[in-house]
Amino acid sequence: MATSKVAGTPPKLPAKAPPKAKAKHAANDSPAVPPTAASTTAAATMAVSTTADASQDDATRDYSIAAVDRTLDLLEALSRLGPTSLAALAEASGCTRTAAFRLLRTLQARGFTIQDEARGIWRLGARWNALGRSASEQGALAATAMPIMASLGKATNENVYLRIRDGMESETVAIYQTDPAIRLYSETGKRGPLHAGSSRILLAFAPEPVQTQLLAQRLNRFTPATRIDPTWIAADLQRIRNRGYLITSDEVVPGAVGVAAPVRDATGTVVAVLHVSAPSMRMRPPRPRNVLPQVVDAANRLSEALGAIGKPAAATPLGVASPANAWMNANILSHARPHTIFR
Repeated sequence: MATSKVAGTPPKLPAKAPPKAKAKHAANDSPAVPPTAASTTAAATMAVSTTADASQDDATRDYSIAAVDRTLDLLEALSRLGPTSLAALAEASGCTRTAAFRLLRTLQARGFTIQDEARGIWRLGARWNALGRSASEQGALAATAMPIMASLGKATNENVYLRIRDGMESETVAIYQTDPAIRLYSETGKRGPLHAGSSRILLAFAPEPVQTQLLAQRLNRFTPATRIDPTWIAADLQRIRNRGYLITSDEVVPGAVGVAAPVRDATGTVVAVLHVSAPSMRMRPPRPRNVLPQVVDAANRLSEALGAIGKPAAATPLGVASPANAWMNANILSHARPHTIFR
């Protein structure tokens, strides 16, 4: 017989789990709540903002080291002056003789400078040959030129080329293609003639033995407009040196017009030619003259990036700044008369 419960006594309920334990249990058992789109966007925005702030700080912060600056000034002076005395180097680089001597001695220990004790002069060491070859192999010239070429291409809306001289030929080392629809007249690594087209600037500033040897050869005619008369070419080389620019048409490729200017390095030597080339239908006169100031300015900016001495002094009537060290005649653009067919 079942035992009866005492009347009025509440039934005994099971014990409840402690609130904290329950909460912890619930947290462990419930699935993770995915982040909302708003929270993800906010986090991404904050990350971009932080990166932008860091980039801005990096851009404005001065990381230069005075001793390294002085050393580079000294090396650039030695490169320009050639073998010279300690006094001349110190004056040219703007440092004291004591500081210059200590820096030169440090460089000498690493093979980057040589002292001729008998004559009391300093010169660059042979270690620079290896560095120069490495810089060339790593495409230093093209990498330095590309931002300037891009700026010129966007300003003119034309393709921009950079060529160097290699022996008796020219070689294209960089191209900025503004629009894929615009025809390219070369490709990186392609070689071409020195006596025709924009590369004639390279011949104009080449050593005299190179000019003599090339003009003594039988020159190829690529189009009816190609000039192969050595006498005419020799005279044109002098005109190029006086004017500091070159405009050609149809000399290598029919229907192609080029506007070119020389590029110099820290020694003042012409090491490349920067030029814009476009189909003749896009380069009808007077557009070549209108594009010329932009090409010359870009070539000057690239020269400065390569260490060429001289800052723009005053603007010519066509709006091109003329370097103070006379990279080109100060009046070449105020009376610019493009030669060849545009004369």
